[in-house]
Amino acid sequence: MNYNLNNLPSRTLKPREKGFTMVMDKGLSTRQAEDLIDTCGDYIDIVKLGWATSYVTSNFEKKLDVYRNAGIPVYLGGTLFEAFIIRDQFDDYRKVLDKYQLSHAEVSDGSITLDHEKKCEYIRTLAKQVTVLSEVGSKDAAEIIPPYKWIELMQKELDAGAWKVIGEAREGGNVGLFRSTGEVRSGLVQEILTKIPMEKVLWEAPQKEQQVWFIKLLGANVNLGNIAPNEVIPLETIRLGLRGDTFDHFLNGKGAE
Repeated sequence: MNYNLNNLPSRTLKPREKGFTMVMDKGLSTRQAEDLIDTCGDYIDIVKLGWATSYVTSNFEKKLDVYRNAGIPVYLGGTLFEAFIIRDQFDDYRKVLDKYQLSHAEVSDGSITLDHEKKCEYIRTLAKQVTVLSEVGSKDAAEIIPPYKWIELMQKELDAGAWKVIGEAREGGNVGLFRSTGEVRSGLVQEILTKIPMEKVLWEAPQKEQQVWFIKLLGANVNLGNIAPNEVIPLETIRLGLRGDTFDHFLNGKGAE
């Protein structure tokens, strides 16, 4: 840090198991990725290349090299996995992971209908090849999954070999874990936490108010995802109680783990 401030919450250091920040790259240029790492690489634990943006991104391999050289794993958005599955191209998807030397992959079913046992089979197979993040929740705002079902799906996917489970919110933060207004489905989150350890869940929370809600509930070292590149530094200040939203929360040891 650039200077000393007392009574800040303790932050985990990389490589982190909790306090994880996942950034969504929706098509940054190689130079923008370099600038992102220069300004806040210490706070980025993993980068998701949003949905199928990797299919059309120029200088794709150069950008992967930028993240790889910074020690930041990259994975392809779950929608791309689904685009391969719906076309019966699972083996081709696996070849893509190998071709680009990707160490992580996302398995999701937010846009397609996929038998859950089949989804777990994909997780089991991919877990022998890479580190798997699986996503629970639908991208369809009209599909409401009851809390007990979220827990059941998450536990089965962890048992199948997922390293972490992602709580779906989309880029906008208005489905899955959240209502259409962006309000957190707090009862759902609280119920999930009765059965699933917090360090095993990556909560997609693209909106500041959502990030603040999770940090106040679970502390500075909650796993948060779908963070926009220009929101990484602001999020870190929220985690440390150095922005108005959490300024009082961590003072004098309050709210610290």
